[in-house]
Amino acid sequence: MANYHVSKCANGNWQAKKEGADKAGGIFNTQREAEKAAKEFSANSGGGEVRIHGLDGKIRDSDTVKPAIDPNPPKDQVH
Repeated sequence: MANYHVSKCANGNWQAKKEGADKAGGIFNTQREAEKAAKEFSANSGGGEVRIHGLDGKIRDSDTVKPAIDPNPPKDQVH
């Protein structure tokens, strides 16, 4: 299982970085590309959390990637 963070680089690009890693797993032109790659990286290593940071550096969203178990699953199980 591996958690990833998507954040803005100093040069204006976006990075997908494994939690605790020194270097990014990939550098991308857009946040959307970095988020997609981070989810693929996480899925390939058994799932985990992908945390998306806003321009201010604060986490603005977090997604659970399967097969990891969502710590806060949706309450509505019907839809």
